[in-house]
Amino acid sequence: MGRVAGATVRLARILCFLGLASLGLMSFVSASAGTAGLMAVQAPESASGQAQRPTSTPYAGDLSIFEYPGRDQKLHVNRVMDLLGIVPGKSVADIGAGSGWFTVRAAARVGAGGAVYAEDINPDAIQYITDRAAREKLSNVHAVLGTVDDTQLPANSVDAVLILKSYHEFAHPVPLMQRLRLSLKPGAKVGIIDRYGDGTDHGIMPEVVEQEMAQAGFKRVGKYDFTKTDGEDYFLIFTLN
Repeated sequence: MGRVAGATVRLARILCFLGLASLGLMSFVSASAGTAGLMAVQAPESASGQAQRPTSTPYAGDLSIFEYPGRDQKLHVNRVMDLLGIVPGKSVADIGAGSGWFTVRAAARVGAGGAVYAEDINPDAIQYITDRAAREKLSNVHAVLGTVDDTQLPANSVDAVLILKSYHEFAHPVPLMQRLRLSLKPGAKVGIIDRYGDGTDHGIMPEVVEQEMAQAGFKRVGKYDFTKTDGEDYFLIFTLN
């Protein structure tokens, strides 16, 4: 809806509700708002052709907030990496990398013989991670600017993926995950850590994630709740179906 004039959309909805939206009136709305506006009134759909679910606005603020003390212990990040098979020499993708908090930890785990692709759709985050990798001399980190529909990762390039607290922001999750399939090596694992929510409150229910991942061709092979002691978070692991 961000690309459509809000007042025009509200007018069309009111007309429909009152039963006054005749063909002539709808033509008027179309002429006023343009083709994109009429499409939004009819039914906003994702690139997969399905109605788009509620999402949270991607974070675009101070990236340093992700670097708070004790986060390693709170998320049990070493256990997460163990379960995803992140060991020396492996190739890892950090999708929605933000500040690169997980990126640098994965980079230390895989070592010089491995690689970490830090992906984000925010150019500021990509620059932040690029500068951080240079500052911390992490030659195995590769920052990748993705899009809402494509991570832009190289084909057949990664052994493990972690999507940490960003899945609820995905506007087109099914096509995005379908594209991700092309970047996975045989046997690759995809981990998703998120919090319980309705999509608009920086969280999403695990059942929704599982349904969308199944549509994209994945199957769940693990479900854990150790990633936050207060029970707000969950950790799912998927492999290709």
